Amino acid sequence: QVQLVESGGGLVQAGGSLRLSCAASGSTFSVTVINWYRQAPGKERELVAAITRGGRTNYADSVKGRFTISRDNAKNTVYLQMNSLKPDDTAVYYCAAEGKLSSPYAIWGQGTQVTVSS
Repeated sequence: QVQLVESGGGLVQAGGSLRLSCAASGSTFSVTVINWYRQAPGKERELVAAITRGGRTNYADSVKGRFTISRDNAKNTVYLQMNSLKPDDTAVYYCAAEGKLSSPYAIWGQGTQVTVSS
């Protein structure tokens, strides 16, 4: 199995930056993609960014040019660098790992709160 722990959330003013971390442990060799999602109160969960084992990245249109997803394989950690933050970015951010062991799986972290004040 794989376990995920997010960190790095907090309160920041509009225009500021935060870096979220998603540390993976366990059977990390089985992970094929790590996604960052977010969910704001009263809104549906949104896929923000993704990075595959091969290093391909994908971003929601709402964050392109402002957010960057990256990974440190030695630390089994994926980062989400968030710049030029807006109040609309306020949400709980979750990382999620997809992969396959005996069967396909999706594992979620506990989430980290990001609050952007205007």
